[in-house]
Amino acid sequence: MRKYLQGLAWFQNSLFWRTFFLLALLVTASLLTWFVSIKLLERKPRAQQLSNQIVSIVTITSAALTHSAEDKRRELLIDLARNEGIRIYLLEDSDQVQKITETPLLTEVRRLVQQKLGKQTQFANSVNGEDGFWLSFQIDEDQFWLRLEADRLQTEVGLQFLGWAISSLILALIGAVFISRRINQPLTNLIIATRQLSRGRHPKPLSENGPKEIRETNASFNQMVDDLARIESDRTVILAGISHDLRTPLTRLQLELEMANLEVDTREAMQADLRQMDSIIQQFLDYAKPLHESTFSSFNLSKLIDKIFSDLAKSSDVVIEANIEPNLYVTGIEIEFQRLFDNLIQNAIRYGRDAQTHQLKLAILCKRQTNAAKSANSNEIYVQLRDFGSGIDDAQIPRLLRPFTRGEIARSQANGSGLGLAIVERIVKRHGGKMHIRNHVQGGLEIQLMFH
Repeated sequence: MRKYLQGLAWFQNSLFWRTFFLLALLVTASLLTWFVSIKLLERKPRAQQLSNQIVSIVTITSAALTHSAEDKRRELLIDLARNEGIRIYLLEDSDQVQKITETPLLTEVRRLVQQKLGKQTQFANSVNGEDGFWLSFQIDEDQFWLRLEADRLQTEVGLQFLGWAISSLILALIGAVFISRRINQPLTNLIIATRQLSRGRHPKPLSENGPKEIRETNASFNQMVDDLARIESDRTVILAGISHDLRTPLTRLQLELEMANLEVDTREAMQADLRQMDSIIQQFLDYAKPLHESTFSSFNLSKLIDKIFSDLAKSSDVVIEANIEPNLYVTGIEIEFQRLFDNLIQNAIRYGRDAQTHQLKLAILCKRQTNAAKSANSNEIYVQLRDFGSGIDDAQIPRLLRPFTRGEIARSQANGSGLGLAIVERIVKRHGGKMHIRNHVQGGLEIQLMFH
């Protein structure tokens, strides 16, 4: 049952196929109703036509045999068989008769013929093993069989109706495909634009033509995109302006601190504060920095990750467990990926150390995997970074990706700006990737990244 439901998932999840099948069902039901109605309406006139034709043949044949000279009857019978396909046989009690197959049409024909020729008129499909349309009639006291070819009384009306119905159904289904596509195309365009917007890209304006509902929806979406772009631009300008303006007094403070007559401990503490402030300002600039796809290029992600964590492993208080598949290439901006992993490492340094030994242990996994949800040929690069710290409350995880948000103070002595993971998520989305954060079952925080 589960496999059956999974097989119907494409139908349940696709508005196009739902619309198509509903239209196809409606058209098919309409055509079937039309076909049955025509068959019912044309049955009586057709039965009347066939019965008149049968009665005429019997009457003319009977009259010809009755009024012909006895020495000419043989030639008459030969002419009827040769030219008209009508054969006359003497009806005998020993005849092996196969009764005619009853259909609504033939039942009506039998009734009409017997009204004119008498109730004793018999119908048969086969007499003495010879197939055809057999009909009995009487001349004086003698009974005869009149045999016609089976297709003599068949008309093509039924087959024509069926052919027209099938042709109409095919044309209607083709039309349903175009109608469904036309109905769903605006929604498809909206979905594509929404996905681009969710990845930090600026989609092309949607067409504001068509029905009123489509025009209003697309116009509202275009207005929303413009408003978001304006807000993004204003935020970028504000953050960049503030961060740039703060750099000047920070530099001046650094110089004055170097020249001031202070104790060593006081000087070092103040210098650490200034470095932290400079780091926070740099995070503001990184968060506000725009990303342009025109600068994307293919680079070796395996080599980049290996270099970053090899350099990190040189620290005496850091332990790295690396499992990196070689020669994995992605398309993007290499310096942005450098910034991405730097922020993850800084986050791990602040929050992922062992509470007892203060040692930082990281496990990094980088490999290519098949995305079964899309297709067997769809590959993506999977990166997993895990620390062995105390983790975080599951309810707090969604908050970590919000700008200017940090984990709870109990996790560590964090004093950053709260932009680290927000910058990471921003970079991942702009490169068309996905990011998941969770607590590892054996402890610590685990971050999963997927790139196409």
